[in-house]
Parts: sequence; C-alpha cells; structure tokens
Amino acid sequence: MLPLLAAVALLSSTATANPATDYSWHGRRDYVTPSQLQASYDFVIAGGGLAGLVIASRLTEDANTSVLVIEAGETGDDVRSRIDIPIEAYFNGLMHTQYDWQYLSAPQPNLNNRNISWPRGKVLGGSSAVNGMYMVRPSALEMDTFSKILGSLDGAAAWGWDSMFAAMKKSELFTPPSSDVQSQANILYNQASHGSSGLLHTTFPGSVLPLIGSWSPTLNAVGIPPSPDANGGSGWGTFVATSAINPANWTRSYAKSAYIDPLPARPNLHIMANQTVTRVIFDSSSGTLKATAVEYANNGYQAKPWPTVAVNKEVIVAGGAVGSPNILMQSGIGPADKLKAAGVEVAYALPGVGQHAQDHLSTQVSFKTSAQTTAQLYASGAAIGTPYQSFINSAIAYTNITDLLGDNAAAFHQQIIGNLTTYASNPAMNPSTDPTVGMGYQTIYQANADMMLSQIGQVELLLSLTGSNSGADTFSVQAALQHPFSMGELYIATPNPFDYPIINPNYFSHEADIVILREGIKLARKIGQTQPLSDSVISEVVPGPDVQTDEQWEAWLRTVVGTEYHPGCTCSMMSLNEGGVVDATLKVYGTSNVRVADSSVFPIQFAAHLMAPTYGLAEQAAMIIKSQYDGTPSPAALHTQTATGTSANPTDTASSNKQSDAAASRFSISISTISVVVLAFILPSMLF
Repeated sequence: MLPLLAAVALLSSTATANPATDYSWHGRRDYVTPSQLQASYDFVIAGGGLAGLVIASRLTEDANTSVLVIEAGETGDDVRSRIDIPIEAYFNGLMHTQYDWQYLSAPQPNLNNRNISWPRGKVLGGSSAVNGMYMVRPSALEMDTFSKILGSLDGAAAWGWDSMFAAMKKSELFTPPSSDVQSQANILYNQASHGSSGLLHTTFPGSVLPLIGSWSPTLNAVGIPPSPDANGGSGWGTFVATSAINPANWTRSYAKSAYIDPLPARPNLHIMANQTVTRVIFDSSSGTLKATAVEYANNGYQAKPWPTVAVNKEVIVAGGAVGSPNILMQSGIGPADKLKAAGVEVAYALPGVGQHAQDHLSTQVSFKTSAQTTAQLYASGAAIGTPYQSFINSAIAYTNITDLLGDNAAAFHQQIIGNLTTYASNPAMNPSTDPTVGMGYQTIYQANADMMLSQIGQVELLLSLTGSNSGADTFSVQAALQHPFSMGELYIATPNPFDYPIINPNYFSHEADIVILREGIKLARKIGQTQPLSDSVISEVVPGPDVQTDEQWEAWLRTVVGTEYHPGCTCSMMSLNEGGVVDATLKVYGTSNVRVADSSVFPIQFAAHLMAPTYGLAEQAAMIIKSQYDGTPSPAALHTQTATGTSANPTDTASSNKQSDAAASRFSISISTISVVVLAFILPSMLF
C-alpha cells in the first residue's frame, strides 16, 4: 500500500489548491461543553462518526426525545476545505493528522512482521469526513447471506437485501451525471436503484479524465463485462462508482454535512466534541446489566474521577470497528481472560467482543503513462474551483473466483471447504480459545465458502489516477481481497481507555487469501497490458518485470500489502453460541439497554466499500430503536427476508436511439467522472 504522505510530498511544492470562491458553507451549529450538559438524556451516543450522527439526527426528529452525542475528535469546522473539497481528500486530506486516530496493527508475521496502518476519522462525521467517497453497495447475495447467518434471531429480516436496499436508498439523494460525463466515462446506472429523497447527496464527479473512458472496454477485453446496475443487488463486473458528492457545489457529502448541518435548531440534540467516552456505567442488581450513565473525559487530561452523564433509555455505542469493542471492554464487557489480564473488572463475560476481525487487504501495480493524471491536474492548479475539484478516483470492478482461477476454481473451493474444521481449531487461524467464538469462525468461514462459486467479487480492482511513489506521471490498478478467510482479534491491554487496543488482523493466516490476492494482482498487471488502457502505458514501474512467478508475486505481496481502510466485524451480529456480540436488534448480549450500531456489527466482509451499507445500517438502527419506544413498525416487520440477488429492470437514462433493446433492458449509460480509483494509493474509502 503506497502511503498518502508520499503523494503529499510529491505535490506540495507546486499544488496550491484553495476553496473555490463560490464555495457554499453550511452554517455552524452550537455545540455543548461539559458545563452545558443536561443531567440526563434519553439516549447517549458514544461516537459522532457516520452511524452516530445518522442515528442522532433520526431520533431527534421527535422533539420529545433528547439525545447527546459524545465525539472524541473535533468538529472539523476549522478544516472544512480539506474535508469538503473532494480532490483535497487525496492530496491534502486529514490522514496522519490530529483528525485521524492513526491506529497501528501489531506486527503481522505473515507480512514480514510489519505494523499495518489503520487510519480512522477522528472528527465529527468519522471516516465519512476523510475517506475516498465511494458509494458502493454489497450485492443482494451478500446481504441475504448476512441475514441467513442470523437464523431465527428476532429481527433477522431487517438485514436481508430487500430491507437493507430500502434503507440504503432512504439515506440517498441521487443526481444523475451530466451527459458529457456519461458519454466520456461509459457509465451504466439504474435510476430506480437510487434514492431520491434522502439526506446524503450522491452523484458522479463533474469532470473526468480520458483514462476513465478506457476502463470499461479494457476490463471487458479481459473478460469482466460492465455491470448495468451495480447498486441494485448485482454488484459485480465493471462500473464507475457513485460518490458521496453534492453536485450543487461539488463538495463532499458526509454524515455531518448531510444529517446535522442542515437541521433547524433542535434543543433536544446536543453534540459534545473533544470528549472521549471512557466507559459505560451499569447497574447489575437485576441480573442483566442496565446502563445508567456514561463516563467521559477530555482526552485523558482530566484528573479522576471523570464526569458522567445519566442515561434515561439507552446507550448507543457507535465508535467503529476499533472504538466500539474498545468501549465495551473498558466497560467490563468482553472476553474474561483479556479483561482480567488488562486489569478491568468483568461485568459480563462476552467472549466475542473484538473477535472475528476482518479487513480488505490491498496493493497495486503502477504504470508510467503518457496520459494526464489527477496528480498532474492538481499540481498544475487546474483543479482549483468547480467542477474540477470533484475529480476523484471512481472506476472499479469486482472479479469472481472463475475470473481469477479459471478451471481451477472448483478444486480450490473444495480444498477450502475440506479445511474448515481444522482451521477453526488452529490458534494461528482463530486466536480465541473460546468454543463459541470457534463456532462463529466456522459460520463465517462457511458463509464465505458458500458464496465463492457465485458471481460475487473475490477481488476488487480500482483505477487510481492520483499518482504514486514513482511520480505524478503514473497511474495504478489496485487489487483488494474482499472476502478474507483470515480473521483476527482486537483487545485491550490496560485499564486506561486512552491506551490504544492491540489490533491483530491476522493477515494472510489462511493461505487462500494470498492465492486469491496474488491472482488479483496478476490480473491488475494484465489490465495495464490490454488495450485501450495499454495505449497510454509507457512501462510498468511497480513491481516491475522482475516479478513473474507465483513465488515472486507472493514474496512481493508480503512486503507491500496494506489495509483498504475497511475493517469490521469486531462486534459481530450473530447468535450468542457463535460468539456474537449483538443480536439482530443491535442489543449487546447481557445488557438491557446498550446497542452497537456501526460497521463493527457486520459478521462478514462485503465486496463493497463499507460506507454505503453503514448508512443503511444506521437508518435501520434508528427505525429499530424508534419501534421500541413509539410503536412504529420495525424494519423486520416491514420487510420479509428474501434472496433475490437481482434488481428491478433498469431504467434507460441515455438516448433511446442508442439502446438496442429499449423494452427489455433500459439502462442508463453514464460514465462516471473521476478516475476509477483505487484506494491503494491515497485516502481511505472505508465505512462506510
């Protein structure tokens, strides 16, 4: 994974991008300080990231419901140009600053003992304020697999495709691309698969470079056809992704700008930044833990005892894949052995907290090019102003196991199935000794294996035009593993909530992962050697012609792979006897009024970026919570679990005379601006 700082260093001497003169700012809100807090709130939300702000916005639609959001980071208002201008995210973003948690993994033995960077947004809006803005949804089969994992748990239907599709559309206000961008980028989209009345703006960039137009025909030439409706449940094949961009002013649309900034005054919503939730305080007198208060502190500088705020109804933990299990464990909920070793009193032994950690691993092949790149555009100053400021990476493809392994796919699949039981009991594969966590490992493993021979993507390919360590005159094709069989863990080591937890993703502990990613990166090279993309290639610069054999590829991968910024699954939604942490209503086992609502609850990884499904999850969470207190129908009651895997007939937004069969398949050919991107070089595209 190429570091962001290299890109910044590469361009800093020439780039002087500033906010456009017609830049439209949202008004500032009045935030509260500890001295301004009420004594109690109906709901206290621990974490003001993507999910936390969505839920806060939705719950406070009821003026009789009071909500406090506690966020460890700053508001972000002082760095809005670096958040809001899309291209700045790639060349002058907030990673490696005080607005990034800057987590590091433990040394990874299968990656030459390297510590892998795990950037996470530490600011209101969380990672939605710092990421690559991709709005890529999981496929219907993946969401229905998630729901099936839940079995007979009450509320499981809320997490199948039909229900989550509706929730993701509910969050979205989609604007089609311009006709010029459509024609240049060869974009296929189905208007019916997008939301038209949500709060989060999505669209395609307002400008696109010629290399983007080469993506779809090149991928088609190597056997990966265009996806006509990637957002409607068939998220495989080649497409230009929609992005979280507001076309009214070509700014980033994120949780804060979409769900909080436009709100009228709401006395029932308080947001407190620069304060860290240190633990949840419980009453255990009834035998089930009941949250009565939340403790917080000013980033560790306050002397104890730390202040608390009382909770009338619920605590909603929304700290993300790292923050949420950390808060639970510091509160005494987690694996008993880990808690005791860290010096934390066990309030409820819940062995799955922090377990089943999964992430997308990624790297890239880079090529010297004669074509224009975003890096050159930015360095020249041409990116200043709209619509050029909205140009980001967006060309993408999801390749299935047959694309990668051909006739060997079935035998590879059988080998994986045959090793399931062995791996579940191997400490190198499943770090936990708890039998319920082992059962959960097998459930997740089996789910990934069951999807393998379908059209579901096993590797994501991204076109990155943001330059590389080899220069601004390079582009890259990134390959990222989507359904890892390797699972790790996250746990606390001290009773100090400001000490970072130990993060062990256990990368490449299962050999299938390195085989799949190896074939993916070989395909990335092939794409750069295939017309029409190859017409703009001068030479391959990374890894270069010396890497040819499978052994050489694998050795190289161990030295360069890194996160694609999509960690999850550390508070998995599964049954208690499978090491689950939350049930299908997001309630933490062993508690009566604590939920976790963020990307940590997904039990499997998706062939997608986590932002879109996390917006859907947050919308579902708000509905679930409301249904308990005001009697409105829950998502599970509104939707029956299905497994369609396909979407409604696409609608044609392109010219009717260009459609060969307007009655049967009315697709919208629209080519997305942005250079189909990779996450590999710059900027996370996580969460959501």
